Order: sequence, then structure tokens, then C-alpha cells
Amino acid sequence: MTGNLELRQVGVIAEKEFWDRIRNRWVLGAAGLFTAFALAIAYLGAAQQGAVGFRGIDATIASLVSLVIYLVPLIALLLGYDAIVGERDKGSLPLLLSMPVTRFELLLGKYIGLAAALAFSTLAGFGIAGLLLSYRMGLAALYQYGAFLLSALLLGWAFLSIALLISVLAADRVRASAAAIAIWFFYVLIYDLLLLGLLVATQGKLGLSIFPLLLMLNPADVFRILNVFGFEDVQRLYGLATVFPKGLANAWCMGAAMVSWILVPLGFAVWRFR
Repeated sequence: MTGNLELRQVGVIAEKEFWDRIRNRWVLGAAGLFTAFALAIAYLGAAQQGAVGFRGIDATIASLVSLVIYLVPLIALLLGYDAIVGERDKGSLPLLLSMPVTRFELLLGKYIGLAAALAFSTLAGFGIAGLLLSYRMGLAALYQYGAFLLSALLLGWAFLSIALLISVLAADRVRASAAAIAIWFFYVLIYDLLLLGLLVATQGKLGLSIFPLLLMLNPADVFRILNVFGFEDVQRLYGLATVFPKGLANAWCMGAAMVSWILVPLGFAVWRFR
């Protein structure tokens, strides 16, 4: 083993992880699921108001944001929770580490391979839906949809980093899977309820102080703000305009926050695995 990063070793591990996920058709199933739900939401999202069909890019992205927040983190967590602990349970981890590959190269290769598989399912699923809807969109709408796809990728990669951290820390696959589901419940379902309760308990006094920063401690909220804050109608729908300063909600700031959610858990996983 050497102290230098061997990109060829990383590439071999990443390629194996990617094709393993493709061959078991799990990723292809996720892509089909994304396509079906995206088209259904795009055309039927306003059915309760008595209307069907494409309603414009703003309303479509606002509806798809909720879909992505529920599905993409769950798929990312399920994709990566056993990346390391699964090898340990099968007894293959000592064999892998006995080869001329460092722990960092092994973890990085697994992450890149899984991230590529997740990107394939996300881009294929939502990309197909975007192509089918493109005849109803203008150039500006396609640009907005592309930005939405990029943010969905970043969200998935952030939760994939968390999944690898869980896989490194967990003692076995059962505990890792339980931790992954608990993380999904906490960030997707419970976190915002806790913040709302805190906001009500303090009678809104946190709205202009630490509440925006607390929102940034949840990658799902960062994704939501990144996508809906630019649309005034959607702002009112989500109520973000009253608690989140516009100066902090620009794409560069939120993008940097999302990248931090990718790098920090992954960096901690690398440190712990070493």
C-alpha cells in the first residue's frame, strides 16, 4: 500500500459498485419509479382543483420537490447503508483491505460507484419525464428544470454520504438499516415538525435569528429552499418567505450548503474508517 491516492484503484472499485447495482436492476427500478411519479405529478398535481395537464414549470417543480424529498433520500440511504458493514458481515472486508488498496481508496471508490448509480437513476427517471414534457416548456423552463435535476443529484449524494457514514459506524447490517430508516424519518418527516413546534413555542421570535440556520442543518430543507425560493407563489405555499432571508437564499449559498452536506459526512466517514 502507498500513501498516495491511486486513481486506477478507485476507478476499479467504483466501476464494480456501479455495475453491481445496475445488474441487480434495483437502480433501473428506481429510475422507472421516478419517471412514473414525475409524470403523474406533472399532469395530475392540480386534480384536486379540478384541472389536469401541465400547469407551468413553477408549479411542476414545486410539486416535484416534495416527491424528491421523500424518495431520493430514501433510495440513497438504502443504496449505501451496507457499503462497508455489508462487506464486514460477509467476511470480505479483510480480504479487500489485504489487497494493494488503501482504506481511503476503498471508501472513495464505493462512494463514487454508488453516486454514479444514484445519478443514473435520478437523471434517467426525471430526465425522461423532462423530455416528455419538453414540448410544453420554453428554453427558460428547460433551464429551470435542469437546475432542479442538479439539485436533486446533490440531495441524493448528500444522503449517500450520510449512508456511508452509517455503514462505517454500524456494528452490523441490521443496525445500519435501522439507523438509515431512522435518519430518513428524522430529516424528512420529523425535523420540520420540531422546528415548527419551536417556532410556535417561542411565538416566532426565532424567525429572524437562528431559525434560518436551523433549516440549513437539514439537507432536505436546503434542497427545498434552493428550488422554491425563486418563485413568489411557491414561497407563499411553503411559507419560507416569512422566516428565511432572501440574501441567504441565493443559489450559490444554498449550493455551497448542499456541497458541505456531501463533503462533511463523507470526510468523517473516511476519518473513522481509517
